[in-house]
Amino acid sequence: MIASLRGALRLVDGDHAVVEVGGLGLEVLASGRTLGGLAGRLGEDVSLHTYLHVREDALQLFGFRSVRERVFFLWLIGVSGVGPKVALAVLSGYPVEELELAVARDDVKKFESIPGIGRKLAQRLVVELGDKVGKLPSAAVGEADAASGPAPTDSFLAARSALQNLGLSLRQAETALRGAPEGAPLEDLVKFALARDRGAT
Repeated sequence: MIASLRGALRLVDGDHAVVEVGGLGLEVLASGRTLGGLAGRLGEDVSLHTYLHVREDALQLFGFRSVRERVFFLWLIGVSGVGPKVALAVLSGYPVEELELAVARDDVKKFESIPGIGRKLAQRLVVELGDKVGKLPSAAVGEADAASGPAPTDSFLAARSALQNLGLSLRQAETALRGAPEGAPLEDLVKFALARDRGAT
């Protein structure tokens, strides 16, 4: 398995880039966000995390700017009916952090807003990825994703974990957090959820 590569960026075009490694030009398929981050860096050395997709008629190398993006891609292609092209479309639509947050909040419409993703597939993505939310690896130092600053999921996921520690089930915690103010700090999210959970019982 080719887990990563580093070399001179020779081309960024359409859905792929070409990276020269040891005299070989490797075609690397990538999301629009990853390719956008490479634009303007022709001739420079770039590093990408990679996944080699093996088919009967082809070997396809996919590139990612972060381990988190690579892991989410693998989760996506593990969903029934989702191939690499659809997975790249999803990753091109939103940053990984926003996608993880959409799954945690059962936000089917977020996935539906991505070109090529219909309602049924969007629902399947939310359901099948639901048990994986919160399991993405932490971003390594020096790894830049499309959005700078703290990940928008941090407070929400931390609040969900805190609620589980207080005895709520995963589903109860997510239900209690539904409708919470966007970007609210952890303490406010927990207070909101506990008040809502008490009102529901």
